[in-house]
Amino acid sequence: MKPNISLVRDGKKFMWDGRPYASSEEALQAGEAYRNDKFEICVAEEEGQFLVYARRVVNAVAVTTQ
Repeated sequence: MKPNISLVRDGKKFMWDGRPYASSEEALQAGEAYRNDKFEICVAEEEGQFLVYARRVVNAVAVTTQ
């Protein structure tokens, strides 16, 4: 299995956490840890393994001037 390192869903880019999970429950538990750290997550199934993709939610944009 060679999963995609990134996934675009609903126009948002998610990055794979690099670990395959044997069940959807395991993947959702891992995803919950990311969600607690202010990430959006999505879980995908590929070849019987579950993959967690995450993206950081941007709350504020830093603007610099020169």
